[in-house]
Parts: sequence; structure tokens; C-alpha cells
Amino acid sequence: MDRRRFTQTLATAALAAAQLKIAAAEPQSSEATPFPLSVMLWTVFNNLPFPERLAKVAEAGYRNVELVGEYAKWSEADFDAANDARKRLGIRFDATAGLKHGVGDPAVRDAFLAELEKALEPMHKLDCPAMIVLSGNTVEGLSREQQHQSCIEGLKRAAALVEGKQIAGEPVRLLLECIDPEENPHYFLQSAAEAIEIVRAVNHPQVQFLYDLFHEQIAEGNLMEKLEKNIDVIGLIHVADVPGRHQPGTGEINYDNIYRKLAELKYRRIAAMEFKPQGDAVAALQKARVGVALAVKS
Repeated sequence: MDRRRFTQTLATAALAAAQLKIAAAEPQSSEATPFPLSVMLWTVFNNLPFPERLAKVAEAGYRNVELVGEYAKWSEADFDAANDARKRLGIRFDATAGLKHGVGDPAVRDAFLAELEKALEPMHKLDCPAMIVLSGNTVEGLSREQQHQSCIEGLKRAAALVEGKQIAGEPVRLLLECIDPEENPHYFLQSAAEAIEIVRAVNHPQVQFLYDLFHEQIAEGNLMEKLEKNIDVIGLIHVADVPGRHQPGTGEINYDNIYRKLAELKYRRIAAMEFKPQGDAVAALQKARVGVALAVKS
């Protein structure tokens, strides 16, 4: 037996074993959440082969996974293995990231658009309908207003590129994300308020705001008011506590109140766990999932 076939056999056996655990760990009706949950995969199980990472996520009770270009150097066989695993586990890829270019620098706009267009191919292969978009760093010689306008123009051009396109029966969406100044002091778009202003200026249904609560708590805070005022343009939420980017309940963000507010506002898009678990990762993800259900029921 050659190495590839041996590896595939091991992966198949691991998935079969995982499916037994998953069946026992299926979310109960009492654990239902009013909005779907996902896991941003870069934060967990990085020492395992990709199919086994998906199995661990499914074991924790999640049916959505977000990527950061893990597939960049995959062969066709790797794509086939990933798709086989996700289908067997009942998982879908709801979003991805990993574009090298941002929308804040007009000098790289053509490169950004070419990169986005190229990224649509693996997104189609993986039935993944959303791409996370960044502004990039501040550009020497450009004013804030010039970079602000570049973000608007870059997203308008990107929206025209994906307009009307669908993947897995859903419109292709572009999700603009902020990064806090502690993680990257050079990053241009650190304020959710400014990012939301940009998304509203683009005014396209396939361009939305990725509200990362971890980043915004560090950058500016006032998380709840932004939810109430801007739920119409929020296309994805990322969850982690401050400080440390660990699971909800380990820091200063009152996630119970946030989950209740999302339910009250009838938010129906995905909230993705993007935390680095303290302790056992499967247990931490399970607790985070159940915590959403308990919060909205209370």
C-alpha cells in the first residue's frame, strides 16, 4: 500500500470513529440557537490533518466552518478529501479569508481584484460563498480620507466582479473586517464605525460588515449600540473574549447580553467562534455553543 492510500485509509477510519462520537454529541432541541454557529478553523486542532480537524469541530456540535486559505497549496486529491469529509460530517464552509491584498491601497487595486477573481475557483470547489476582505495597512503618502475612499472604490469594483454570482445557491458575499490596534498598529481600518460607514457608502447587498467583537472591544468598545444601529449591514459576527482571545466567559465581554440582543434583533446570519480555547478545545467549543442557547432562553 502506498503512502497516500495508507494516509487516506487512516483518515477514513478516523472519520468513521468521529461520526460515532458526533452522533452521541448531536445538539439537543433544548440547545437550539436562533442564529447558526460556526468555528474559525485557524484557532483549533492545528496539529491534525484537515479532515480530522473537521471531525473535531463536528464532535463539538458545529455544522459550519470558516477557513483562512488552508487550501492554497492543495492538490485536486486534497480538495476531494476535504469535500468528502465535510459532506460525511454534515459540515459546510460558510466563509474564507486569506487574500494578500486589501482595498485600502489604490496602487494594488488591480492585484486585489485579480486575486479575488482567482479565489472564486477554490470557493466554488468547496461550496464556500463568502470572502472576508481587509483594508490592509495605512499607506505612506495617502491621507485617511484618500484611503477611506479607496476602500469604498475597491469594494464597489469587487461588488461588480461578484454581482449576481452564486456559490452553493447563495449570493457570493464580501465581508469587510476591522483589526484592532493592539494586534496590528499599522492596520488602516481599526474602527467598526468607519467600516460600517464604508459598507453603507458601497451600498451593495453582496457587501457587508464582519463584526468581530474581540477586535472592536479592544479598539473602541460600545459593542451593543453598534449592533442595534447596524444589524442590517452585519453579515457575520466573530466571537472571542478580551483579553487573550479565549472563549466567552473568560474575559470582560458580556456575551450573554450580546446573544440575547442578536436574538431580539432577529439576526439570522452566522456567529463564528474565533477563540483560542483554554483547556480541551472540543469541550470549550461545546460549552460556547450551549452557552448561546442558554443565554437566549433566559
